Amino acid sequence: MKIGLRTIKTVIAASFAMFFAQLLNLLYAPAAGIIAVLSVGNTKKATLLTAFYRVVSLIIATIIAFFIFNILGFNPFSFGIFLLLFIPVSVYFKLDDGIVVNSVLVTHYLTEQSFAWQIITNEFLLMSLGVGLALLANLYMPDIGKNLKEEQTIIEVMFKKLLAQLASGLNTPAAAKKAQQTCGQLVAYLHEAQIKAKRHQQNQWFQEDTTFATYFTMRRGQVLILRDMINLLDQIEVEEEYVADMRYLLQTTAKTFGYDNDGRELLQLIAAIGRNYEESPLPKDRLEFENRARLFQFLQLFTSFIETKVEFSSKLEN
Repeated sequence: MKIGLRTIKTVIAASFAMFFAQLLNLLYAPAAGIIAVLSVGNTKKATLLTAFYRVVSLIIATIIAFFIFNILGFNPFSFGIFLLLFIPVSVYFKLDDGIVVNSVLVTHYLTEQSFAWQIITNEFLLMSLGVGLALLANLYMPDIGKNLKEEQTIIEVMFKKLLAQLASGLNTPAAAKKAQQTCGQLVAYLHEAQIKAKRHQQNQWFQEDTTFATYFTMRRGQVLILRDMINLLDQIEVEEEYVADMRYLLQTTAKTFGYDNDGRELLQLIAAIGRNYEESPLPKDRLEFENRARLFQFLQLFTSFIETKVEFSSKLEN
């Protein structure tokens, strides 16, 4: 059984929140620990937003409870009416995350049958200790920048493999299955990488590092284009002379594929291949026309694939 960093931070935050609550002689001190448990997020910004929204939610809950309990009395029926109002209001203002924890804190008003300033202060101190210690625990977040660079390397290797399979798959329908498998693995891997990049981005307090997130988004757009190209593979059956240039283009891209390749030279190669297709003899029959049309569509999709990288590189230069 592996104990993760978040678990350790949750334990520390909850223990200290409860300890300080007892030290201040607060009523219902264990509640501070529970709030801390519920407030330790995956990122610094997520924890900060949780803290802010829960404090705002507690203010709303206290105001609603004050009027309901003073009008209808401190009883279970009043608490039900409170929930009937508090839950929709929380949902409307997108404060859903504070519904459970603040409903528990409101029961303290119900138990004490009082809205004395001491009781209200008690509840806000419990909340402040819980979310404050959670935020303090999350000040330390391991830098996953190195890990994300490793993810980049792995993804580029997978792209090279997929491009090579596409080159082999031209005029060889059976080879399309291997490309489909590799593409599926790459899509899944990119999805996980995007999640990690977003987490890395949200762990920056002042200036968000969007480099990795932008990179993985660009690569995800590219792999979706390759997926469309794979769907055409088993439909392309033309004479070898017409796929030779396309195969060479894919093989060249696979060899030169990388973060530093801006794709501009590949666009020039694509333009040259396009001119060759334009100068080739016209199709002899409908079947040949349809097959060559699919090959041209294949080339157009690949052009979009390269243009995506060119656009990404241009933004980095500006």
